[in-house]
Amino acid sequence: MAYINKPVACSMRQNNTLHKKILTGCLCILVFIARSQTTIQGKIIDAVSRQPVESASVYLAGNANAGSGSVTDQYGNFLIRSAGQKTDLRITYIGYKTVTVTVEGDKPLQIELQPATVDLKDVIVLQSNHMTQFNTLAKVDLDLKPVKNTQELMRLVPGLFVAQHAGGGKAEQIFLRGFDCDHGTDVQVSVDGLPVNMVSHAHGQGYADSHFIIPETINNIDFGAGPYYTQHGNLNTAGYVAFATYNAIPESRVQVEAGPYQTFRTLAMIDLLKKNKDKQSAYIAGEYNYTNGPSVNPQHFNRFNIFGKYNLALSDRTHFTGSLSAFKSNWDASGQVPQRAVDSGMISRFGSIDPSEGGNTERYNANLLLVHRFANNTTWENQAYFSRYLFNLYSNFTFFLNDPVNGDEINQAENRNVYGFSSKLSQKHIFSNWTLNSIYGAGVRYDVTDNSRLAHVVKRVFLNNIKLGDISEANEFAYIQQQAATGNWFFDAGIRFDHLHFNYFDKLNTVQQPAQGRSIVSPKINIQYTVNRDLQFYIKAGKGFHSNDTRVVIANEGRDILPAAYGGDIGIILKPSSRLLLNVAAWWLYLDQEFVYAGDDGNIEPSGKTRREGVDIIGRYQLTDHLFANLNLNFTKPRAIGETKGQDFIPLAPTASSTGGIFYKAKYGFNGSISYRYIKNRPANEDNSIVAKGYFVADAAINYTRPKYEIGIAIENLFNTEWNEAQFATQSRLKYEPAPVTELNYTPGTPFFARIKFAVFF
Repeated sequence: MAYINKPVACSMRQNNTLHKKILTGCLCILVFIARSQTTIQGKIIDAVSRQPVESASVYLAGNANAGSGSVTDQYGNFLIRSAGQKTDLRITYIGYKTVTVTVEGDKPLQIELQPATVDLKDVIVLQSNHMTQFNTLAKVDLDLKPVKNTQELMRLVPGLFVAQHAGGGKAEQIFLRGFDCDHGTDVQVSVDGLPVNMVSHAHGQGYADSHFIIPETINNIDFGAGPYYTQHGNLNTAGYVAFATYNAIPESRVQVEAGPYQTFRTLAMIDLLKKNKDKQSAYIAGEYNYTNGPSVNPQHFNRFNIFGKYNLALSDRTHFTGSLSAFKSNWDASGQVPQRAVDSGMISRFGSIDPSEGGNTERYNANLLLVHRFANNTTWENQAYFSRYLFNLYSNFTFFLNDPVNGDEINQAENRNVYGFSSKLSQKHIFSNWTLNSIYGAGVRYDVTDNSRLAHVVKRVFLNNIKLGDISEANEFAYIQQQAATGNWFFDAGIRFDHLHFNYFDKLNTVQQPAQGRSIVSPKINIQYTVNRDLQFYIKAGKGFHSNDTRVVIANEGRDILPAAYGGDIGIILKPSSRLLLNVAAWWLYLDQEFVYAGDDGNIEPSGKTRREGVDIIGRYQLTDHLFANLNLNFTKPRAIGETKGQDFIPLAPTASSTGGIFYKAKYGFNGSISYRYIKNRPANEDNSIVAKGYFVADAAINYTRPKYEIGIAIENLFNTEWNEAQFATQSRLKYEPAPVTELNYTPGTPFFARIKFAVFF
């Protein structure tokens, strides 16, 4: 037995020795890989404002590999693989001087960028920043083009059109990617993460009144077309728009503007903490607007906004941001004009059938954000918000169609509280040749609406209720997003879960219907192949949704609650020269259920399935150091599915549109712009027998800027074009007509209009 066991013991000792050698070798290899894959982490800040710089490009100097770069997040942080013990990093961001930094070791960096003139050569194509270039350029457009209100802010988004049809008081009608989104049904809008859209709104699903935003407080605009973005949920079908305000304003200012029609605006933005901005910053902004507008009946439009924001570094890794805002507006409106009334001479283009239209609205917001960055490149964000919202609107779209004695004027009103909380955990790390970013999020939004009303009125005097009730709607959500980059490839995949719960207490009925709830899962994927820093190909695919109005959900006993949208993009980003940037995308979008305009008669009219196919082109060109040109082209074929050919047009869906302009921008001295917007004739009804008229409108501006003041003039409708802003195919009846008529009703666009501006900086 001893003889037999001896060689076995010897064999075991030999095996153990071999295992130790293999293990030691593996450890040596791992150590070698770890040492050779040293990472560099850092933060990019503005040298003047001391605030983080988002979307700056960080890459290895002298390395042409498209995968050797990184893009800073919203807090200015980046993580990049080093080239060895000594690495040269290059940092570029449009509007700042390019910086090259030599890095030795792995100590976290803080790099300051000095503001400079805008130069398109600073825009490069990197992995993971497919839309970063154009989000950045939206900020540049914001700087180049004077913006006087949020209507102008929305127009800075490529492919997005807006139309106002209630004297400036209502939310704008939004058009994007072949959608007439009404007031926001298919476009998700937010500011600093605070939702702007109001679900189950008295006037329309997804109503997005962004007039509480003071334009000068906006620092950047993030946007995306299509339903491909994991962190964006309900109403993100045609796309999303996310505004971001300054954390610290570059300077204080007081500004006054004036123009025809008794138009007046005053603005003040005051920096409250000019010192030690690395630790804390605070400012307050306020504006007041008044105008009577070009209509025969004065609009008496006035709006007051106030906004305050405070940032505090609780520690090197923990930051708190809080903001408060208040908004109040009231106005009179001339309403939509029937073409036959103008043709007969009954009224002028700027006249009115029912001048008692108009309304008032208020919104009060509180928004809190707490961010902590752990040592292992993990960031934890927690946001809580609250909005108090009041809305009261008087409209008359059909005149005397339903009530030949009193007329058809309606009152839509509601009082609402919105509560929300979200939490997001992001972790980025590098392993071998892979850069990985994991994002996990969850949250809830809860809307409580009292006395959501649709009433019949005459000259704003109550007659009877058509609908009256209380609405509660909750949206719980969670998502996982995984981003991975290796070599020239970048993958972004995510899945999102949303559960919505609807309840409606009908105050006009004794029998109440039960609450309803439904869930939806939305997968998303984006793939990029970056050939070099001048060329990138990408594909996108994803599912999104827009929820139906709570009253419709309850009435339909839970059917058609969450119509889904399915879409895909294939595109290219090309930089053929240092000062030319192009993006071309072909796309398609299928929608389970269309929501269409139904005259605000108390019924939200769900239509059938639709499809849209199109091409988007975005271009930016810098002609000289100070002269810029931009161009956006959008072509779409929108059609209803299952309808007879020729009867399958989608009312008011845009088929072709374009925006662009020439801009001259210098730090001091004269600067200015000439810009245009164009939309082609489009069907106003299903068989295209009524056509919404297209238009071409040009605007211009010129300013003279010095370090302490600025004088300027802004011109709307430079060539005094006669154009229709909002347009609808509406069945209506005038007081003495024997029968109703269906034809084009419209809101006339503003004629030539110039306003002067004087601003003082300090």
